[in-house]
Amino acid sequence: MSLLFIGIDPNTGDHESPTVWVDQGKKEILFQGWKPDAETEAECAAFEVPGHAKGIPDHEAVIRIPARMVPMIREACDAVEHTDDVH
Repeated sequence: MSLLFIGIDPNTGDHESPTVWVDQGKKEILFQGWKPDAETEAECAAFEVPGHAKGIPDHEAVIRIPARMVPMIREACDAVEHTDDVH
């Protein structure tokens, strides 16, 4: 795995560290964030959209990251789109 560290929540304390990476090999963006409360997770699981069943599959997760990290997410999007340019 070729992870590119993009950034960490600028308001990170000792025990919180929402983080953004790019996996350059798989061309994927990875997020570390807070687990939602049970009510929020249930609300997400109840959504139905065409082609997607209700629920959250065991191999997926809902996470929370603060809006102040949007610039890092944009940077990660740019980085993952340009991974071929780096290789």
